[in-house]
Amino acid sequence: MADQNTDSRADYSASNIQVLEGLEAVRKRPAMYIGDIGIKGLHHLIWEVIDNSIDEAMAGHCDTIHTTINEDNSITVRDNGRGIPTGWHEKEKKSALEVVMTVLHAGGKFDKDTYKVSGGLHGVGVSCVNALSIMLRAEVHRDGKIFEQEYSIGKPLYPVREIGTTEDRGTIIHFKPDTSIFTVSEYKYETVANRIRELSFLNKGIKLTLTDKRNLDEDGKPSYEEFLSEGGLIEFVEYLDQSRERLIPAPMWMEGERDGVPVEVSMIYNSGYAENVSSFVNNINTPEGGTHVSGFRMALTRTLKAYADKSGLLAKEKIEIAGDDFREGLTAVISVKVQEPQFEGQTKSKLGNSEVTSAVSGCVQEMLENYLEENPRDAKTIVEKVILAARARIAAKKAREMVQRKNILVGSGLPGKLADCAESDPALCEVYLVEGDSAGGSAKQGRDRNFQAILPLRGKILNVEKAQEYRIYENDEIKNIFTALGVQMGKDGDERALNIDKLRYHRIIIMTDADIDGSHIRTLILTFFYRFMKPIIDNGYLYIAQPPLYLIKKGKEEEYCWTEEQRQVAIKRLAGAGKEENVGQQRYKGLGEMNPEQLWTTTMNPENRVLKQVTVESAAEADHLFSMLMGDEVPPRRDFIERNAKYANVDA
Repeated sequence: MADQNTDSRADYSASNIQVLEGLEAVRKRPAMYIGDIGIKGLHHLIWEVIDNSIDEAMAGHCDTIHTTINEDNSITVRDNGRGIPTGWHEKEKKSALEVVMTVLHAGGKFDKDTYKVSGGLHGVGVSCVNALSIMLRAEVHRDGKIFEQEYSIGKPLYPVREIGTTEDRGTIIHFKPDTSIFTVSEYKYETVANRIRELSFLNKGIKLTLTDKRNLDEDGKPSYEEFLSEGGLIEFVEYLDQSRERLIPAPMWMEGERDGVPVEVSMIYNSGYAENVSSFVNNINTPEGGTHVSGFRMALTRTLKAYADKSGLLAKEKIEIAGDDFREGLTAVISVKVQEPQFEGQTKSKLGNSEVTSAVSGCVQEMLENYLEENPRDAKTIVEKVILAARARIAAKKAREMVQRKNILVGSGLPGKLADCAESDPALCEVYLVEGDSAGGSAKQGRDRNFQAILPLRGKILNVEKAQEYRIYENDEIKNIFTALGVQMGKDGDERALNIDKLRYHRIIIMTDADIDGSHIRTLILTFFYRFMKPIIDNGYLYIAQPPLYLIKKGKEEEYCWTEEQRQVAIKRLAGAGKEENVGQQRYKGLGEMNPEQLWTTTMNPENRVLKQVTVESAAEADHLFSMLMGDEVPPRRDFIERNAKYANVDA
């Protein structure tokens, strides 16, 4: 054993204490400030800048916000607000603009005379963007003058300077993320567009635009979209619910204020079985809900139950109505504005302010009572839907109990088709959900038995988007997934919440054919996980395998290709100075066309394979997408496919 006095690790003195000055802390630990350094963190930089402009709009000083993705993947956000102040800051002895851009916990959000409510609360937003950008330029139009300052990795290149005059006002922030910080470097258009669309619904009357200079049309013009909502949350609910069959003619809507908390809610019932509630605080999505969602649910249950009892519609029923029954087939958006919101962590995923519960509950109860009294026919339709939900819930509970009884975490309790792995540590284990017995057989032979398990799925699993819950738990393939994964329903008093404490694999990989049927099966499985196993997605455990589309051969040389571009490059490379016609090509349409060795080499070997991790950036947009793709309404699905056809591989 080494002598402790000579061990360098024990030499702990004042010299070991590091003081990170300025924005160094952000660069040292970026995930603490923006969540992560992957695709989510990269896009979070845009949200921080746009949120500052939205705060100006909520304060009544801005009505137009332009966002541009430039050719080099830099971002420009321009608004017509008051412009960041550029005057001298006595305490910091520098321009107020430089203070905002380079000092943590500096901004106008702490002064309630400047911003009554805001999304940015900690004063770390735009300064974090600056710290994590290789280049940032701030241009301010204010008091008839134009000011600018440029920075590199958070450090100003020169003092704020005046460069001209203008009749406009507002702020322009142009930045390019530091690719040495982030694991990805390219912004996704759809992710940015979805967030801006969301903001337009949440802030009616504000014009938001998105330009993508990386994507040019035939005339050389960049793609451009404009988002302007006059209906606000009503239009938001209609957008989310457009692929579902309505039970009532139009969304309910209310706007009010209780205890200094502005509340806006819109909701509608459909013929489906899922509850789809999206909640926001000061424009920030709260996927884990919080006190505003609790207040909404309390008012919904209390008011609808009181009406049903009073109307006598429940008199003939001998079943107990539960809170979940009132939310089946419900689509709702809740938006509150809170002066001092208390979130759980910097990621702001759950609201904790207790006073918001009663504010939302009171407003929603008043709205519902008025609606039910004024629309008795719709009220009866809703109560009848609730009764059907209660009956289905009881049937689903029995079906879940059957699944739970089978879900014994020993070898004899696992599905017969599951080829399990030898390793028992979930963090080291992965399971492939494979389309069909044929591909499943090849996967079983080609896998590494130490850590890779195989679960073949027979044909297309049930479309959970259109099925009652009890039928879902009766489906053999879905029961096998539950049992193989070792998960259970029921957690923290919620019998429908998924308990993943005993999850047997921390990498669950969907592996289907690279054709139309395979894509459909993959979407069915994804829909099931999103609706019934979302904690697995939230924890980053779900992946999609990417089998190659082509095998290019010439003589003894061969190359696998995953994209059309790779195929063309491979053909040219193998052809060399010869004719391309002499290069052999094989198009893989099914996993069964590969022998076990090929399947291992291309799709299962961790050294070579391509996996896509399934993430959900926006719960509201994901809900809309799954409902559209798997629901009953054909026109929205056709429109989506036509708009996105250029991104799809469609077999002739």
